[in-house]
Amino acid sequence: MPNRRNDDHTSRGSPEVGAPGDHQRNGATPEVLRDLPFGLPQTFLGVDEDAGAFETADAVLLPVPYESTTSYGRGAKAGPAAIIDASRYIELYDQEFDCEPIDRYGVHTLPPVELTRAGATPAMQELREVHDAVLDAAGDRFVLMLGGEHSVSSPAILSHAARSEKRISVLQFDAHADLRAEYEGTANSHASAMARVIDDVDLVGVGLRAVSLEEVEVARSRDGIHLIWADEMWQDDRWIDRAMERLGDRVYITFDVDYFDPSLVPSTGTPEPGGGDWYRTLRLLKRVFAERTVVGCDVVELAPTPGLHAPDFLVAKLVYKLFSYRFQRRLGPEGR
Repeated sequence: MPNRRNDDHTSRGSPEVGAPGDHQRNGATPEVLRDLPFGLPQTFLGVDEDAGAFETADAVLLPVPYESTTSYGRGAKAGPAAIIDASRYIELYDQEFDCEPIDRYGVHTLPPVELTRAGATPAMQELREVHDAVLDAAGDRFVLMLGGEHSVSSPAILSHAARSEKRISVLQFDAHADLRAEYEGTANSHASAMARVIDDVDLVGVGLRAVSLEEVEVARSRDGIHLIWADEMWQDDRWIDRAMERLGDRVYITFDVDYFDPSLVPSTGTPEPGGGDWYRTLRLLKRVFAERTVVGCDVVELAPTPGLHAPDFLVAKLVYKLFSYRFQRRLGPEGR
């Protein structure tokens, strides 16, 4: 167990235990107090300061609770906190790897980023500076960002693209193409997130099922964009091979949770019927991490529904899977 404090008390029962404010993250708890029944820390998976120390961590979690341009349901700003909170109550053992993967790598949870409210464009400019600084500090550590609305993905992708000698591919899990030149008066809309990056990266979108004619025409006009529709995913698994064939050696993954069928994740701003399911999604993700170099990742657009915890839990487990696939070579028999 990776120093998950007081697991016997707090990994079960009401999520009220260890709620924000119950545990301060502004320094390690004194050794003489560590056996007291504090709630789990507000860190990913509830690991303590030692297991999640930046100096020894293999990965960094960057929460960006930004929301400004959402066009229907709101609440994505609360997504990062809900994901982190839910993660503190999931089981650490993963039968796919027959171990507790977090034992083999460390994740440092950064404080949430508060972006300017001066408008979408200055906010995205500020986030680019933030992401550049985080990548500089992270070095070889794997950085995963939690949004917030999907617009936050563009600065993160561009930050990675600027650092790569080779053109990177973006694997986009999404119900929407997000290829509009602008939406509702702003080019930095959540509906324009991929339009902001396609000059710098290649794009493979999977799970799409709510797309404008404008976006279809953009995709058809560029060799570097490949869309896989959600209904194709339900015919057979050949879509996975198609996606892999289109991805380059270096991949950034952006995961809008409205990719999932709303029977699994209704808690999102624009849910669309007929999305992805859990196990097919994991099959693609495992292959991508095994066969490509994944340079970074984000998970966005969870808008928590009060009293409905299942979507928060699912997304928290997805994030755990993403970290575990990133370090899966440590999790096989040779890594034990």
